[in-house]
Amino acid sequence: MLNRSALSALLLAALSLPAAANEAAIRKAFTDRLPNVKVDEVRPAPMPGLWELRIGNEIRYTDPTGTFLIEGELLDLKARKNLTEERVTQLNRVDFATLPLKDAMVWKNGSGKRRIAVFADPNCGYCKRFEKGLQEMKDVTVYTFLIPILGGDSPEKSRSIWCAKDNSSAWLGWMLRGEMPPKAASGCDDGVLERNLALSRKIHVNGTPAIVLEDGSRIAGAVGAVELEKRLQALNAPAGKS
Repeated sequence: MLNRSALSALLLAALSLPAAANEAAIRKAFTDRLPNVKVDEVRPAPMPGLWELRIGNEIRYTDPTGTFLIEGELLDLKARKNLTEERVTQLNRVDFATLPLKDAMVWKNGSGKRRIAVFADPNCGYCKRFEKGLQEMKDVTVYTFLIPILGGDSPEKSRSIWCAKDNSSAWLGWMLRGEMPPKAASGCDDGVLERNLALSRKIHVNGTPAIVLEDGSRIAGAVGAVELEKRLQALNAPAGKS
């Protein structure tokens, strides 16, 4: 006779079989029908009968057989929540403590107690607009990861800025006033640019500027100083207050 613990284990195993079977069927269906699409994760969606597909940091939905593909957002009308948006936000979260800050240029205003990381390209007009707005921020430390992704002379400009004697001043000089530093010396170690590009791919940075806050949340695009200040204040607000 099975004891209670053994019976519970068997019941849990039995309950997990349909999910495992559906996951296998869905993976096989997508491998057969969309061989060029890499599905990173398959799991039940919050809506009964629906399955979630994670492709990189993007979310799609399908039925239990993998026959239909749904592109769109899943909304919980009762709770008034965008479940897809919440899931994508969770996937995009970055552990700020793991960022290789030694590979970033850094400057600060005031005490610098509030930290943000920014992924930027020197030829990005939105990055220049964002950088100008940042100058209005108080008590902030900004870590800028150079990622030359826009083509043209972005790699050359990035190298010249990074290799300057004071690269943070060189960065601000270029972004705020259009002052380009001298061409980098041939012996300059510019391996940081490849490391930054690899990091940006790893955390799915697809455009510039991309901003990472200390809690790991992200902002895509050139947010204004007022909106950024609201986000930073909310981040540091006591629990239960906004």
